[in-house]
Amino acid sequence: MTEIAIKAAYASVVEDDEEGFLFVGFAEGEAEDEAYVLFRQPIGGGPVWFEVTDESFGAEDALDRVVAGPKGLEIALRSALAGRFGWATSVTVKAAAHCEGRQEAFAALAAMLGPLWHEA
Repeated sequence: MTEIAIKAAYASVVEDDEEGFLFVGFAEGEAEDEAYVLFRQPIGGGPVWFEVTDESFGAEDALDRVVAGPKGLEIALRSALAGRFGWATSVTVKAAAHCEGRQEAFAALAAMLGPLWHEA
């Protein structure tokens, strides 16, 4: 099983009324070349887009399960879409309590993901 790991320094929640999307992201840093994960959903609800570090490594409805714990997130990807993520079947977001914006991002993801969201 291939896994991707991101060590997040900060998280953000952005509601872009102009584009009509809610964005929740976790990033290793602020530079454009640093790793990140991004969740995107239309503001009124709908399918969730998930990407890792680049839009070409993303897909809609790619998530099977997201588990939040004290160390961050464990994201299980739908195996049928593993090719979109370099054959990875899971993504770990190391976002401990010191990760800036973590609580707000977790709360936004819980609302966004509904039954896919679980707390450890």
